[in-house]
Amino acid sequence: MPNILIPAARGDMPAYLAAPPATIPVPGVVVLHDAAGMSQDLRNQADWLAAEGFLAVAPDLYHPGKLYCARIIMGDWIAGRKSTWTAGALGDIESARAWLSHQPACSGRVGVIGFCMGGGFALLVCSGHGYSASSINYGGPLPADVDTFLSTACPIVASYGAKDRWNQGVAAELERALERVLVAHDVKEYPGAGHSFMNNHESLFFKALRFTGIGYDEQATMDARRRIAAFFHHHLQPTM
Repeated sequence: MPNILIPAARGDMPAYLAAPPATIPVPGVVVLHDAAGMSQDLRNQADWLAAEGFLAVAPDLYHPGKLYCARIIMGDWIAGRKSTWTAGALGDIESARAWLSHQPACSGRVGVIGFCMGGGFALLVCSGHGYSASSINYGGPLPADVDTFLSTACPIVASYGAKDRWNQGVAAELERALERVLVAHDVKEYPGAGHSFMNNHESLFFKALRFTGIGYDEQATMDARRRIAAFFHHHLQPTM
């Protein structure tokens, strides 16, 4: 499927579009990348969602400049702050959602899925941003006012690895919070998986990280994809 450009406040944003072989409008999914940016892994994530029957668009949130954006992200992560880049990225994500929802091949109902950094964004936009479902995959810590924040959230399916040192306890905390605010959810922590277990990057750098417990886990990925697809099919169907 083609690479496309989506109009956005920070300039035309490159994105990858993956469409299913459907003759009727289908639900859409915005796919948010991890710190690697617009990679083959991101395209693969969009492709498997298209194979499941969704119109998937994966925007490049680094389009103002990859090294610049990556440097800010690392600074934000270490300092626990949010910069103007984060605000700009949220605007780009909204541009992708709006563009997707108005495509003739889209039913108008849209979900969002993100991984690592993108999982953090999928959490940030789950309340009040027009999504009908959100898939948060090892997206980092929850907001301090988590109950208030999640009280208006769309249904959430979330996946974590028990060996992920950056997300220790987050799965249980998220599930308890969603139960308290009565939001439909499916949260699972995989005992043998670590951080980025759904991201199958092929570069030598990411392959080396697997020795530290970071990286792809085939078995956990296949189960997580099954859960996510079922959850999206249930919650992204047109309302009667």
